[in-house]
Amino acid sequence: MIDILGKLLRKRGLNSVDELDTDEHRTWDSWKAVLSKGELTIEDIKQFCQNQVEIIEAKWKDLNIEHSKKSELIPYHTVYKVLLSAIGSPQAAREALEKNLIQLL
Repeated sequence: MIDILGKLLRKRGLNSVDELDTDEHRTWDSWKAVLSKGELTIEDIKQFCQNQVEIIEAKWKDLNIEHSKKSELIPYHTVYKVLLSAIGSPQAAREALEKNLIQLL
């Protein structure tokens, strides 16, 4: 499956991963990690979503990117944040319940 990443590089006219910018390189590394693993865990998905959120937020801070391009990232950011929230919600619910039970003691 990692061969698909090499094909993507060549399709974009790049000869090496070193030609990618910092954000693209981070995405590349996360894709490579996902593709090289046998089975994904919830933690893998959580880390991938968090990396994507960080990339999007970095682009929002970049003053050289047009406002319209930044606006196009809002739906992606929303989806990744919702996924992270869904992944973390059982943990948050458990912590809230534990706090409530401790208060009852």
